Amino acid sequence: MKFFDRKREIKKLREIRELSHNVAQFTVVTGRRRIGKTSLMLKAYTDEPVLYFFVSRKAESELCVDFANEIEEKLNIPILGGTDRFSLIFEYIMKLSKTRSFTLIIDEFQEFLRVNKSVFSEMQRIWDLNKQNSKINLLVCGSVNSLMNKLFKDSHEPLYGRQTVTLKVEPFPPSVLKEILNEYNPSYTKEDLLSLYLYTGGVAKYIELLIDSGATSYSKMIDRIIDNDSPFITEGKNMLIEEFGKDYGIYFSILTLIAQGHNTRGDIEGILKSEIGGYLTKLEKDYNLIIKNQPLFEKSSNKNVHYAIEDNFLRFWFRFIYKYNYMIEVGAFKKLREIVKRDYESYSGKILEGYFRRMMIESENYTRIGNWRDRKGENEIDIIASDDLCKKVEFIEVKRQKSDIDLSILRSKAASFFKTVGEYKKYEISYKGLAMDDM
Repeated sequence: MKFFDRKREIKKLREIRELSHNVAQFTVVTGRRRIGKTSLMLKAYTDEPVLYFFVSRKAESELCVDFANEIEEKLNIPILGGTDRFSLIFEYIMKLSKTRSFTLIIDEFQEFLRVNKSVFSEMQRIWDLNKQNSKINLLVCGSVNSLMNKLFKDSHEPLYGRQTVTLKVEPFPPSVLKEILNEYNPSYTKEDLLSLYLYTGGVAKYIELLIDSGATSYSKMIDRIIDNDSPFITEGKNMLIEEFGKDYGIYFSILTLIAQGHNTRGDIEGILKSEIGGYLTKLEKDYNLIIKNQPLFEKSSNKNVHYAIEDNFLRFWFRFIYKYNYMIEVGAFKKLREIVKRDYESYSGKILEGYFRRMMIESENYTRIGNWRDRKGENEIDIIASDDLCKKVEFIEVKRQKSDIDLSILRSKAASFFKTVGEYKKYEISYKGLAMDDM
């Protein structure tokens, strides 16, 4: 699959490079695994030689040989005398950057924790001593989100606050998904588009895996994802076990229950028979895997809380692949595909709500987007979107089929919202139904 979009991010990275010609720049590029961080950085700087250090799980001395070779090849400068410590390599680079400007990318940066933990404090010392006169454009990224967050957001860590920019790479928005499908399946249907969003959530690598295998339709995507040689089968475990460490079992249990619709703390604790408050907090704050969904204008931070897995792929993986792992172990892929197809229509309804929210966010026409439900669970509004500058608000019902939308029921729910919450009464109010035809 060819490279798509990322115009805003590329523009930003090139602006940072321009700044580095006068003042040293230290950019932390974040985003979930497989989102395309490395491809983005390399694409942004195709017009010049770039030093690219990949921190693999080798001895520090072996890594330093690789890095020295990279410097000699890309900058045509031989490093006299061998070195087996990264701090010496980095110090050499920082001193060199005082005489010439260049870009250094360090990929899988968190792996230095395994190689040599002292690297981070040594980098801090060298950076602080040399940045004033340096012209380096330094970028670091890593695939273990929790460790990257700790390295740069924990005030006890040596590199805390050293970055000049933090750039988060987000999943592709709906407009780019349409562009990709139009390129590789010009006759795609709305169901094909919804399937691509449902399975990948806009994550670049997952889209590439489907596109490169010719899986550009609803049925072909299911066949590719649920198959004995599918890379998607083990992806959730590969992605998260390193994040969670030895406690991965309890985290997997919680995420599986949330994916199945058990989305309140009380419900989950009732099933697991244990207290999970700390785990939920870490899943939300440290791992950025779940969101705490509350109705718009809920005054209490602890009332009417529903949890959801924010990542579409992981939501699907825990709902169908991890849950039915016993079927995968005996090779019952055909049976599992039947289960996915059986549950697809009801499952995809909530995903469709997320698709329309992403569309609305991408449009930049709204100042607030959320949903609402009363505490009794009797009235629920799928999307409430307001423009607080123009004093307009839309109440939106989402269904797969247009024929299932009843705006009179939506107006009745909105009346309950006004009575309970009291917001938006002086706004221009509209009621809308959105279905797959509107994708």
